[in-house]
Amino acid sequence: MTHTNYYCVILAGGKGRRLWPYSRSECPKQFVDFFGTGKSLLQQTFERFSKIVPGENIFISTNKEYLHLVKEQLPKLPKNNILAEPIHRNTAPSMAWATHRIGKLNENASIVVTPADQLITDEDVFIKDIENALDFVAQNDFLLTMGIKPSRPEPGYGYIQLGEQTGNKAVCKVKSFTEKPERNFAKMFMESGEFYWNTGLFLSNLKTLRNSLQKVLPAVLRKFDKEHSEWTFKEEQKFINENFCSYPNMSLDDGILEKSDNVYVMGCRFGWADIGSWHAVYETKCKAEDDNVVIDSDVIFEDCRSNVVRLPKGKLAVINGLDGYIVAEHGNVLMICKKEDSSAMVRKFVNEVQMKRGDEYI
Repeated sequence: MTHTNYYCVILAGGKGRRLWPYSRSECPKQFVDFFGTGKSLLQQTFERFSKIVPGENIFISTNKEYLHLVKEQLPKLPKNNILAEPIHRNTAPSMAWATHRIGKLNENASIVVTPADQLITDEDVFIKDIENALDFVAQNDFLLTMGIKPSRPEPGYGYIQLGEQTGNKAVCKVKSFTEKPERNFAKMFMESGEFYWNTGLFLSNLKTLRNSLQKVLPAVLRKFDKEHSEWTFKEEQKFINENFCSYPNMSLDDGILEKSDNVYVMGCRFGWADIGSWHAVYETKCKAEDDNVVIDSDVIFEDCRSNVVRLPKGKLAVINGLDGYIVAEHGNVLMICKKEDSSAMVRKFVNEVQMKRGDEYI
């Protein structure tokens, strides 16, 4: 059952460069039907949270260049629920604006913040865990993250070290955050039993989140409130367009969670994966013969193992002798590269291609 004090902010403004060439500047991964389900990652995320939060309480934080994509993919979403930023400024400024907008509607709000590009494999458990977390922050002035027990030493994820336990057995104080550790450290974290994967899901009641953001960000929106007692969404958007550049390029993790002393983590049981890189996609999906992963593509393998392949519809790939590679084609780009350390390699490729061939390939 949905709750009128529950709100959701879906972060959908990223460029998704680590999944290039399938994620492109004109249509990043959150707007792509990556797995051939008939729905984009954003649409799947919206539908998932609409089972917990009233649809009118779901807000999409994005960039103005993707505004048309949000409108196309979520046509029933009220236009005032789309926060289209004029420039890319990371997640802390995004949440400052979202918190301001929600605060004007409901001072008793409890908010869950989610990336648009996650894979959830057990939705029933997910719904129950999110509802429990929203209830928890409604009653406690804590910043709450959601953690998953690691199943492998994944260097592409963030890790949360558990501190002292609270009265709620599922909730612990956060001792430390580590972002994308070396593989050896990831192995140590997993084996210690003291760490969770950081899912990027974050919750708080409105008052606590607003106070935390005001400590580290300029008073951009407080100035707006002072100058406009009778505000409108249109006036607010105009003000944001003119003043959003005053915010620093700061993430929620760096700006808020790692600098606050009231941050807690709830251990969760739903199946989860971050669709942030080709390697993460490979680790997430079920393996076929010889540990190959084929994503909505037509492929014939011979003497191949541990590869991940994503090709356009209507193409057949015949692949021989590859071991541990990514084969990805989209639009005017075909990329074939080693899967190991692919995140750094893909970023390098994107920069090189942009310099040598121009934006049409990015």
